[in-house]
Amino acid sequence: MSKETEKQRWQRNFADLLQELRVAQTGVQILFAFLLTLPFSNGFGSTSPFQRDVYIVALLAAAGATAMIISPVAFHRALFRQGRKPELVRFAHLMASGGLALMLIAMVSSVLLITDFVLARPIAFLLSAVTGLWFLTFWLILPFSRRSWGDDDIDDDEDPSGLANT
Repeated sequence: MSKETEKQRWQRNFADLLQELRVAQTGVQILFAFLLTLPFSNGFGSTSPFQRDVYIVALLAAAGATAMIISPVAFHRALFRQGRKPELVRFAHLMASGGLALMLIAMVSSVLLITDFVLARPIAFLLSAVTGLWFLTFWLILPFSRRSWGDDDIDDDEDPSGLANT
């Protein structure tokens, strides 16, 4: 069993992070595109001032999430072939985390906007709160509650004992 060099580890970490960002990027771009078209729909003129404020929050959060989730690409271009992969991975991690936080705000705000438009406001608040808790459960509570379950940075296909090929 060959050991991974530190350079290979940083490269793998960056590749893993890029795969994760591709998933998040698609979701936030679809939401952002939807929000960009919403004011041009027929029913948007009948929204309340509260709904327009919620719309602005959702739109700006989606724009911010899009910027943060795409920013590692620009950062990579600026640092290309400079041997600064650790710095790039750390930056991309921060941008992904911030982008996911803004994406959470955009998603919950979008749910609040739509549910407030079609349902009574108390029900809209309740459904939006449940949506926020749902996202927090899968994006924060479950992942962080499982952090101590295994060894640090061991791939699923590796044998931590080193006995697999003996």
